[in-house]
Amino acid sequence: MCSNIRLYSKLINHCTLLDSLPFYSYNAAFSGYQASKLNPTRFFATQGRNFQRFGLLFDIDGVLVRGKKILPTAPDAFQRLIDSAGKFRVPTVFVTNAGNKLRHHKAEQLSEWLNVEVHEDQVVMAHSPLKLFDQFFEKQMLVSGQGPVREIANNLGFTKITTIDDMRAAYPQLDCVDHKRRLVKPDSNAPVIPRIEGLLLFGEPVRWETSLQYLIDVLMTNGNVMGTPTSSYPHLPILACNMDLQWMAEANMPRFGHGAFLLCLEALFKKVTGKDLIYTALVGKPSEITYYHSETMVQHHARKIGINHPITTLYAIGDNIHTDIFGMNLYKEYLLRRRGSTKKIAMQGARGLDLSTHDFKGLTAENCYSVLVKSQLVCSIEMPQMLLLNFQSECTLIFLEPYQFQDQLIYVTGVYNENEKHVLEHSPRDFLPVEAKLQEPSITVGCVYEAIDTIFRRENFS
Repeated sequence: MCSNIRLYSKLINHCTLLDSLPFYSYNAAFSGYQASKLNPTRFFATQGRNFQRFGLLFDIDGVLVRGKKILPTAPDAFQRLIDSAGKFRVPTVFVTNAGNKLRHHKAEQLSEWLNVEVHEDQVVMAHSPLKLFDQFFEKQMLVSGQGPVREIANNLGFTKITTIDDMRAAYPQLDCVDHKRRLVKPDSNAPVIPRIEGLLLFGEPVRWETSLQYLIDVLMTNGNVMGTPTSSYPHLPILACNMDLQWMAEANMPRFGHGAFLLCLEALFKKVTGKDLIYTALVGKPSEITYYHSETMVQHHARKIGINHPITTLYAIGDNIHTDIFGMNLYKEYLLRRRGSTKKIAMQGARGLDLSTHDFKGLTAENCYSVLVKSQLVCSIEMPQMLLLNFQSECTLIFLEPYQFQDQLIYVTGVYNENEKHVLEHSPRDFLPVEAKLQEPSITVGCVYEAIDTIFRRENFS
C-alpha cells in the first residue's frame, strides 16, 4: 500500500518473513490494485462523466513528493485519474503552500514527476489568491521571499515592486548582522526606492536576519526607512502567504517553513512596538480564501474536461493536520455559515478582501472531506537484506534474500507524527484557538494510492 507498488510483487517473492501489517493485510491492501492491473477495462472505465460530481485537491510535499523525490505510489495513483488518452477524467487541482515558483513551472515539474500532463490552471500556489486583492496592484510593495519574486508579483497583477535586494543595494548600512557583508556606501547601480506602501511576503527568505531587519524598518518608519521611526499604527498593509510552521523535505524530521519566519516577524514587532502585527491578507493553507480559490479552479477544470454540471463534493488530500486538514474543515464550516446567511460572510485571513467585488457564485460544493496521509515510504536503502516498512508509525520487518532493486532508504514522508506525546498547536496565530474537531480528518490513509482507491469506492467511481 505504501511501498513502491511496481516493486511490491517482486519484493514479496524474495521475502522469507512477513509479519502481519497493522491495518490491512497485503491481499486487502493491494486487491484493488491487482484487480485493476488484471482488468484494464475496469482501470480505464469512464463510467459516464455526467454522473461524476467530485473533485480532488492534492497537497504536494509529503503526499506526492518528499523534497525532489517522487513518492513511490504517486505515479500509479495518477494513472487512475486519467483515461486511455492521458487526459484527466476527474477534476484535479494541486494546492501547495510553496511560493517560490510561477504556476507554469510547478505544472511542468508535476507533469514530469507524475507522468501526466498538468496545466498551470490546475496549480494553486500559496500566493495565487492574492490576485483577488486588486486594490493593492498599483501600490509600491516591498517583496520578501526567494526565487523570481518580482516576476511572481507581476504575474499576480502587482505593478510596483521593490525587493529586499533592492533595499540592501540602496541602504546597505541597515543590514548589520553579518559583519563580513556590512557595507556603508550604497551600490552605484542601486535603484531609487520610492516610499513603500505595503509588504508582500511570499515565503521564507534565504537570509532571515536581513529580511526581518528591513521589514521591521519599513513598518517602523511607515515606508520611508531614511525617515524617523514613528511606529505608526495601524501599520502598512501586510499580505502574507504560506503559514506552514514546518514542512517535510529530504531531512529525517520537519524543517522550518514560512510560518516560522512569520512567527519571528510577529514576535520582533511585538517586542519593539508593544503592539500586535496585523495581516491584511494571510493566504495559503489553511485560509478559507485559498480553498475558495481552489474550488473555483476545480469547477474550471471540470468544464475543461467535459463535465458541465457543478462539482458538489471536494476531497482535500494532505499530510499536515494544521494546514491541509484544518484548512479543508475550516472551509467546510465557512460554506455552512455562508449557506445559512443572506449576507456575505468574511473569511479568516482575508481582512483586506473587498467582498462587494466578488459574487461567490462559483461556490457549489456541498460536501467537503479531508483526507490525511499518515505515513508513506520512500524505498531508498543500500541494504537489500532488510526492509523496514513503516505503516502508521508501526514497524514490520521484511527480511529479503539478496535482491538489488534500488539504492534507497525507507522513511515516513509527511509532517504528521502520531507518536508525539503532547499535542502542540502549530496553526497560525490568526486562526487560534482551533477547535479540536477541525483538525480531525474525514478519512485516514497510508499513501496517495490508497487515498484515490478509497475515494473511488466512496463515490462508486472506477
